[in-house]
Amino acid sequence: MTSHNLKKIDSNKLFKTAYKLAYESKEKEKPWNEVFNLWLEAASDGHVKAQFYIGTCYDFGLGVEKNAQTAFEWYMKAALKGKMEAQFNIGFFYHHGELVEQDHKKAVYWYSLAANQGDTEAQRDLGYCYIYGYGVEQDSEKAIYWYKKAASKNDRKALYNLGLCYEYGDGVRQSNRWAKYYFSKASALKYRKATYKLKKYNNQNSYC
Repeated sequence: MTSHNLKKIDSNKLFKTAYKLAYESKEKEKPWNEVFNLWLEAASDGHVKAQFYIGTCYDFGLGVEKNAQTAFEWYMKAALKGKMEAQFNIGFFYHHGELVEQDHKKAVYWYSLAANQGDTEAQRDLGYCYIYGYGVEQDSEKAIYWYKKAASKNDRKALYNLGLCYEYGDGVRQSNRWAKYYFSKASALKYRKATYKLKKYNNQNSYC
């Protein structure tokens, strides 16, 4: 067995040990300092999942002082190696102009990478970009496609957005019945905007 393989095994062990402490332990108080140090060692050795989780530690101040810039740097390391969740986060930074200059085209690029790997939030936000033409040519049908991908996994915002599309006929044939259907599903997931819309339809009592 080569030294490279030994290092890889050690990195995996470090990552898994930290993950168990952080998310599988029944203790209410998590040992975030220990978790951070274990993940940092693995991440510094190139462990992709550890790089992503180190990003989250800096992002939320878990075991280390909160630092969004450093979080971004670790997310980028993981994103460049194909880590789906990190790709979404990088897209989010560019979409909202956090720490970096707002760049919708770059946001769409990273969202697309994550969405094609199955990231629910990326699928929803990519749909949002297509519906409004942020960083990409406006395309309501593609927006519907991505919204439905996210909605199939019960993403409440995607369900609500689909409701809006059916309410106004964006990318689909206008249908109050389908609008109410999607608003109902989003409302059941406690999305307030959908609940408001649903009340409106129930008061009208005139969907088709």
